Parts: sequence; C-alpha cells; structure tokens
Amino acid sequence: MYNKFQSVVYQIYPRSFNDSNGDGIGDIAGMIEKLDYLEKLGVDYLWSTPFFKSPQNDNGYDVANYYEIDPLFGRMADVEQLIEEASKRGISIMFDMVFNHTSTEHEWFQKAVAGDRHYQNYYFFKKEEDIANWQSKFGGSAFEYVPELDLYYLHLYDVTQADLNWENPEVFEELCKVVNFWLNKGVKGFRFDVINLVSKPDVFEEDMIGDGRRFYTDGPKIHEYLHRLNQASFGRYDHILTVGEMSSTSVEHGVKYADPKREELSMIFNFHHLKVDYENNQKWQVQPFDFIQLKQIWKQWQEAMQEQDAYSAVFYNNHDQPRANSRFGDDL
Repeated sequence: MYNKFQSVVYQIYPRSFNDSNGDGIGDIAGMIEKLDYLEKLGVDYLWSTPFFKSPQNDNGYDVANYYEIDPLFGRMADVEQLIEEASKRGISIMFDMVFNHTSTEHEWFQKAVAGDRHYQNYYFFKKEEDIANWQSKFGGSAFEYVPELDLYYLHLYDVTQADLNWENPEVFEELCKVVNFWLNKGVKGFRFDVINLVSKPDVFEEDMIGDGRRFYTDGPKIHEYLHRLNQASFGRYDHILTVGEMSSTSVEHGVKYADPKREELSMIFNFHHLKVDYENNQKWQVQPFDFIQLKQIWKQWQEAMQEQDAYSAVFYNNHDQPRANSRFGDDL
C-alpha cells in the first residue's frame, strides 16, 4: 500500500547528472535517459533542483520565470515527457520551489525598479532610515541600494535574489498559481527552499548581537502562510509529498510545520545534525565531528516529531552539503 512517508527520494542536480546532447551540461533529456536505472534503484520520487528560467547566479535558485524552462536544460516538452515516463515506472517528480525570493531579472522586479509602485510592493523596498544592519547569507549587507529609486531592497541571499513580500495578497496568490500550474502538469511533490524565512516582521530592527536572522527565521506569520498555501494548492490532494527546507529552525517550530493536524507540510529538513563538525559554528571551518552530539540531535528531533505524528526527512547529503563519507567516514 502506498505510503508517501516511507518513500525514497533521490535528488538530481541536472547540470551534472547526465548530458544527453554532448554540450557538457546535464539536461532534462538526460534525466529521462536514466529513468530505468533509477527505477531499479527503488526510487519513489525524483527531486530535481530548479531548472526554471534563470540567470544562474545561484545555480537556478534565482528564478526569473516559474513557468518557463531554462533552455540550458531543455524545453517544456521535455519536462512533460519526464513526468509521463517517470510515472510509467512508478516514480513521481518533485520540484524545487524557490518562494522566498526571485531573481532580479524576474518581470516583477524589473517593473519594480522601473518605478512601478504596484510591483515594488511585491518586494521589500525601503528608505534608508527603515533598513537594518542585517547580513546577507552570501556576505555583506542584506540591503542593496537602487540609486534611481533612492530606495533599498532586501536580499537575504545573493544581491540578485530579491526577497518576496508574502504579506502582499497578490504575491501569495501568484505563488499559489505557480504550485497549481505544476500540479496540473502532474508534479507529485514539492521541496520548498528556505521556506521558514518568508514571513518578515513589520519593522526591520537592528541586530546588535547577530546577523538579523532571529527577526525573520520562523517569522510571525509563517505557520499561517503555510497553512493557507496548503489549503489553496497541494493540500487538496492526499498523494502530494511536500518537504520544507528549514533554515536555523527550532524543534518547536519544526514539529508544528510537519504536524499533520496543522495541515502545513508533509515533512521538513533541518540541518542541525550537519553542524557537528563546524568549528565555532562556521560551515567552512572544519573540525572532527562530535559523534555523541550527532546522536543526541537525532534523538531529540526524532522523538519530538514522533510525539506529534510528524515526520522529519532523514538525510546526510544534498547540493548544499559536502559528502557525508568525507565528513563522517572514510573517503575510500
């Protein structure tokens, strides 16, 4: 009997997975070529990192159009064939949806910087006195100045990734439309990128003890937003698998996101167990991993989840993490 919570999810990074046409770049057709192999592995879901239209400043996580396929990887017809052929083999397709921000090349942002106040409200454009000392996760200030507007916009990640304003009902409706568009195409799963950062406070406060994340991580309306997204799109279907990537979340919030009674997400990722070899809590400063801490973190999270019949996705590797064999085992 089908149980989405007992599924094997296989991640594909299209650029390096399989090149079907010899141009040196993996593509969607290359994914199709490997479906028989993936079926033999016992894969239930293929999670692909984004192949939407993008300037590729952040490997596709800077989306310029949620409805178009980047020519680098193929065409819409290729995606439709991938969904169809995978389904024949009992494999469902999971898309990576980046809804915290868009590329600054997105039509909405281009209209905003051209002076359209309607689209400026799709993002966070602020006067100098209204910005804070928050730091981008890619380094430097999280606010970029636009001289033509004499305003700053928020970007928690790269300067070309402008944060969306979920408080704007039109933005929320647009994102629901995106999810429903791909559901109608036959997509059966969604991984939502850094989704717990989408709820921003009304006032951006200075952070004198950190980088600002305590003000927007698991923000004030995050559970309301996810419940509404659930009800307006994927939650209307029993068989859709959703997983939220949760940046710097807590156990308390993690349980809420995945508690089936709350109707938010099927399950979540968290990264606490992958910080046990960080020196001074810095990702690229490596120290021998703490095995006891690793066990304690798994125990804490799994037991808390179990108490509420919630699920936390079990993983050690993805596109953001060095290989677990190299970190916790033997390269050979």
